[in-house]
Amino acid sequence: MVSISIINNLPVPDSIVYFTNEIFMNFTKSTLTLAVSSALICSLSATANEEPTTDATIEVITVSSDFRQQNLLKTPTSLSVLTDIEIKQRSARHLEELITVSPNVNFASGSQRARYYQIRGIGERSQFQEPINPSVGMIIDGVDFTGIGSIANLFDVQQAEIFRGPQGTRFGANALAGMINITTNAPTDEFEGAIKVDAGNYDSYGLGLAFSGPASDAVNYRLVANQNKSDGFIDNVHLNKENTNNRDEKTLRGKLSIQASQELTIDLAASYFDFDNGYDAFSLDNTRETLSDQPGTDRQKTSAFSANFNYQGFDDFTLITLISTAESDLAYGYDEDWAYVGISDPANIDNQDFAYWEYSSTDYYFRDKSTQTFELRALSNDNSKLFNGSTNWVVGLYLKKDDEDLQRQYTYLDNDFNSTFDTQSTAIYGQLDSQLNAQWTLSTGLRVEQRDADYVNSDGFIDSLKDTMVGGKLVLSYQQNDNSFWYGSINRGYKAGGANTDGSLPNDLRTFDPEYLVNYELGYKVSLLDNAAIIRTAIFYMDRKDVQVKSSQTITREDGSSEFVDYLGNAANGSNMGVEIEANWQINDLIEFYGSVGLLDTEFNDFINAEGDSLSGREQAHAPNYQFNLGMNLTPNNHWLINISVDGKDEYFFSDSHNEKSESVALLNASVSYLSDDYQVKIWARNLTDKDYANRGFYFGNDPRDGYIAKQYTQLAEPLVFGVTLDYQF
Repeated sequence: MVSISIINNLPVPDSIVYFTNEIFMNFTKSTLTLAVSSALICSLSATANEEPTTDATIEVITVSSDFRQQNLLKTPTSLSVLTDIEIKQRSARHLEELITVSPNVNFASGSQRARYYQIRGIGERSQFQEPINPSVGMIIDGVDFTGIGSIANLFDVQQAEIFRGPQGTRFGANALAGMINITTNAPTDEFEGAIKVDAGNYDSYGLGLAFSGPASDAVNYRLVANQNKSDGFIDNVHLNKENTNNRDEKTLRGKLSIQASQELTIDLAASYFDFDNGYDAFSLDNTRETLSDQPGTDRQKTSAFSANFNYQGFDDFTLITLISTAESDLAYGYDEDWAYVGISDPANIDNQDFAYWEYSSTDYYFRDKSTQTFELRALSNDNSKLFNGSTNWVVGLYLKKDDEDLQRQYTYLDNDFNSTFDTQSTAIYGQLDSQLNAQWTLSTGLRVEQRDADYVNSDGFIDSLKDTMVGGKLVLSYQQNDNSFWYGSINRGYKAGGANTDGSLPNDLRTFDPEYLVNYELGYKVSLLDNAAIIRTAIFYMDRKDVQVKSSQTITREDGSSEFVDYLGNAANGSNMGVEIEANWQINDLIEFYGSVGLLDTEFNDFINAEGDSLSGREQAHAPNYQFNLGMNLTPNNHWLINISVDGKDEYFFSDSHNEKSESVALLNASVSYLSDDYQVKIWARNLTDKDYANRGFYFGNDPRDGYIAKQYTQLAEPLVFGVTLDYQF
């Protein structure tokens, strides 16, 4: 017999209450964590029991990237949908400036723009010479940009959907931990235009233009251009320059929506990105003042195209054909010594024992990446539902070709290192959505994916890999009433295996197997007070198997000597569990509150890292125990809007190879907007208190002035930035 507890007048099994309490007890009991959690829970509890005080309602949000469009409140998975409203509130130009709104989502820098994201503590943090298999995917307008998401510009974006947890049926190998799907605004059937001009500190400015309308009775278009420039917030005191970490980012987009016939619609999207950014972010003194004499670069040029053919001419199903291609030219490099020639001259150092200890080198990685995808999907209609008309179905075929050529130019290599990594993936998938009765729905999904990979490098290493991977889901949802929705799910995700390039490794360590993850999740979504308040919650437990992490082994040579070699392997298991809460409350026409809280507890099992240390029981890297976002909108009249928000996150390990941690941080953001029918003017600021904090960290010796003593080095994140923005619509 299952015992039941009552929370906010809703029945909840005691087993779930116990599981929730266990999760909370495993988190760091900091004052900030308890204060934020208590404040949010208390406010939501009060909301659930109050009578409506206003006719104001919160906008209904539609999730567009699943097989069928759904209301966010009736989507049985944990996800955030960041709309153009959140983008404008934050004055965000890039996804990295907005991502903290979503609970349990983090990003690693070590580049000019965020390229890798972590969801629920899982995700890559960098890429150098080795090929990698990303755990978090990114799609922009139907094009796969996984692993090269630096170009996630947010001008004229409709919404960004952030799926938390494996999406094995829908997205496959690129979504072990989750998926980020960005959709830009669609063409319109009436002419409209928009101009955005902004300027801020660090000599920052931006200009955006968008035009949309009908080209004919059957064709609508949208054209977008955007330019962002900034000197960046780094000063190179050696070169006496303020722009060695600059941003120069151009984006061009075009869309066509074609009603080819009554049965066929065609949506085309083309984009061009030219991000010519500098990279000079690390300081020997852990400040925003660098000493590099050869500052680096972080550039990306990408041309992309996607096509969506939706044909409804068949009696029994809708046929959707999706095609995409992207060609990218990437250059990433840095001054490895972070210093100038002469920094350890006797006149420049205190300890003469370290005179002339310096070295000078650069390390550059040039990649040509080509990605093509093809997907054929059939969706049932009312004529073809199964089991007496109770079950919708989806079946699909997915093909992907991904080729990556690398040239590494490194000071200490006799010759450039070159490699090619070519992959071909084929997947078939299916999903059944069964309406068991008026309230209960059962969804089952399965995806089988085969990935063939060939790797060749200039060191003479050649390897071929073949992985067959299986993912899927089982989801039971319950529509308690028009406003309350429950779901429980089991999802299995995966990512492909790979190869290590170190020639000294034995054959059994040259390759590694796919990683699997099973996610158990319980969610509850509710609309309260005549849709004036919304709460979305999820509790999850993730069981990781054959985790792909850096490990190590001591190899004995023929002469009896030994060598310590690190490699990527299936060296660990792990668990990740937590809670996610998102809420909005439009109290009245004057005040709106919103917020999110993510709690996360992670650990490794049976893991020896690349330094030979046991990390069993230790938290995983880039997995803060808590994250939160709390905000308020004040609208004193129809012309003024005041926004205040606070973002925060707990400390976390920078890496699995050392014990260095970030600091916990809370950031204050604000904006004041004047609103007119045709234009809006906004003064805004992020990180109002100018808090110094890091989003990437290492531990090694790199300063000749102190004899290369090992210590923490960090890349500092965004300081106080402020500006003014003009948006004009016509």
